[in-house]
Amino acid sequence: MPRILIIDDERSIRNTLREVLEYEKYLIDDAADGEAGLVLVRENKYEVILCDIKMPRMDGIEVLGKISEITDAPVIMISGHGTIETAVEALKKGAYDYISKPVDLNRLLVTLRNAIDRSRLVDETKLLKRRIGDTYEMVGNSEPMMEVRTMIARVAPTEARVLITGENGTGKELVARHLHALSNRSAGPFIEVNCAAIPSELIESNLFGHEKGSFTSAIRQHKGDFEQASGGTLFLDEIGDMSLSAQSKVLRALQENKITRVGGEKEIPVNVRVIAATNKNIREEIKNRNFREDLYHRLSVIVIDVPPLRNRAEDIPGLVNHFLTGYCAGMGKLPMEVTAEAVEALKDHTWSGNIRELKNVVERLAILCDGPITAADVYKFAGQQ
Repeated sequence: MPRILIIDDERSIRNTLREVLEYEKYLIDDAADGEAGLVLVRENKYEVILCDIKMPRMDGIEVLGKISEITDAPVIMISGHGTIETAVEALKKGAYDYISKPVDLNRLLVTLRNAIDRSRLVDETKLLKRRIGDTYEMVGNSEPMMEVRTMIARVAPTEARVLITGENGTGKELVARHLHALSNRSAGPFIEVNCAAIPSELIESNLFGHEKGSFTSAIRQHKGDFEQASGGTLFLDEIGDMSLSAQSKVLRALQENKITRVGGEKEIPVNVRVIAATNKNIREEIKNRNFREDLYHRLSVIVIDVPPLRNRAEDIPGLVNHFLTGYCAGMGKLPMEVTAEAVEALKDHTWSGNIRELKNVVERLAILCDGPITAADVYKFAGQQ
């Protein structure tokens, strides 16, 4: 049930608004002046705040400014002495809306509903940002990771194509997402394509789209990943597994900034930044004629090599704490301690699966351990792959 605060020095106004809004199933708090209202704002969460402008001790415009320092809740200003200039000033100061007295109750209810929708959208956006931040946070201050961060910061604002190399599980996707987030295309889409997971006969349809009837199951027109990523970033993960036929079409798309859908004839302009990643030695793949050298040179304007975990063991304690905190919170557990001996055991492990393997082990420890995580727990569970 939405909670609303009414700040007004007129008792009759407060009582009338309370009666109407409680009938509409809102929870209502009220305050007779700005200072009392600010106390309530600091103590409670409100979906919307209604605030009079003309009040003793502290006028509504001043209260509005102080509210904005405490909460993002929308504030609707109410006044019986208002002018157009007053309304404009209130809106400039961040008010959601301005309503004159005597209050038109129908208009107030509509404005309240809209304000509550806006308040909930703000809360959902904050939650989404927190989730994205936790999911894609880059953890570690070792020298190899600082070099990666420095390279990302220098390259991200440019339009340069980037080839990210590194073993499986090192976090190549994480680097790609940071490149996108720090780029001028961050407001655009981030489209990820796992080239190893798509059958060779479907990769071209996925990348470039297809026209209706171009093959048996093409029952409607489909826009491919290049079109869907327009204005943003296209991340070609495991590009070393892409077929030679698809490679030639990707090369053409990069050269001409145009694609043609499967079964189509029309050239479609595309505006994407391509970031690619691979766990393979592409130069060896070129020698073995599994990868086009000209495509490699198109993709590798900048090469970022993500270090394996064994080369950044000093980052393991921070990674363990990061993953463990997330898993415990997700399971409703209190934060778990990790003994110094357990940390050393984790640092000594080979981690052939890199960050992905460490993350799996930490999740296993969070689920199966009840007390502080010990070295014995690490030896027991780290080998269960």
